[in-house]
Amino acid sequence: MIGVSLVIVLLVAAVKGGEVCYSRIGCFTDNVPWAGTVERPISQLPWSPDKINVRFLLFTTSNPSNFQEVNAVNPSTISASNFRTSRKTRFIIHGFVDKGEESWLMDMCKLMLKIEDVNCFCIDWSGGSRTLYTQAANNIRVVGAEVAYFIDILSSNFGYSPANVHVIGHSLGAHAAGEVGKRRKGIARITGLDPAEPYFQGTPVEVRLDPSDAAFVDAIHTDAAPIIPNVGFGMSQLVGHVDFFPNGGEEMPGCKKNALSQIVDIDGIWQGWRYKVTIEVVGSLNVQGFFHVSLFGPNGNTRQYQIYSGYINTGSSYTGYIDVETDVGKLNKVKFIWNNNVINPLFPTIGASSATVQYGKDGVTYRFCGSGTVREEVLQTLNPC
Repeated sequence: MIGVSLVIVLLVAAVKGGEVCYSRIGCFTDNVPWAGTVERPISQLPWSPDKINVRFLLFTTSNPSNFQEVNAVNPSTISASNFRTSRKTRFIIHGFVDKGEESWLMDMCKLMLKIEDVNCFCIDWSGGSRTLYTQAANNIRVVGAEVAYFIDILSSNFGYSPANVHVIGHSLGAHAAGEVGKRRKGIARITGLDPAEPYFQGTPVEVRLDPSDAAFVDAIHTDAAPIIPNVGFGMSQLVGHVDFFPNGGEEMPGCKKNALSQIVDIDGIWQGWRYKVTIEVVGSLNVQGFFHVSLFGPNGNTRQYQIYSGYINTGSSYTGYIDVETDVGKLNKVKFIWNNNVINPLFPTIGASSATVQYGKDGVTYRFCGSGTVREEVLQTLNPC
């Protein structure tokens, strides 16, 4: 009887598991689904916030080359920094054995700031990533909780909406981003770059990145071949509203294969064939509608891309960013087309008096001029001024 009781006690203890609690970010257990499953056989609790030491390194257009380190425990560091509530904010989280300082994260922020005015945070959790993989896979729960707490402080102390936040995570960082979204609802977007497979693929949504973590979740899978025999460490499971598998998603031509995971090419994501387009509109009436442009060069032309949708005021300028599908070369003309959202019996005409187009990759700016106005669904051609 005593033996049976002992077995029962041991089974209850095994089911209950361990728990650690930390001020500000709450408690963590190693119960199912965090451990004791086929996908996660080893039980490990996440390390403390002090040991992981999540750092927030801020880059802005005011300090594009050197970061400012801030933290939410001392909000005055945010007030004293170049963080601005008028900008959108992007958090970039690295993965296993990586680091946030002097790394590709900083390169991504610097490239981003060449084409858009944002608050860009590199999240350095190297204190918790450079250990056994199973431990790092559990440490991301604290990383996600720390980023969520930071966003909470932005909201409560600065009136900043999570709807202006985009969290980008690579490998284990992709699932850390998912933890951010689970803890702080209302985040606009999460992007998972090659979300890690071991300890995450096939697990419940509480554990991994999932479409419910943000208003829009997208994932780019670049190392999704099976671990055995291909040594692929990225997920093949769909985890976003949209999942991309470039070149099949298993191996990327030109990338060195390693024992960890392939980082998506930064230039290809943030610059590539991206253009900043500003259109100055003239017309006979202010209208409710939208307009598109297409770009032309010696290598061909792009399809039509929407620059603006809403109330179009004549004499106003509108700016949009477009990622085109082909490199048309040096631009030689732009075509403009507009449309009403509703039937307008006054038959208004709208035109583009000018178009300024900046190429994201090298910063070269082109300026085109148009004349007159056109009816809806009629193409207008703008030529170099």
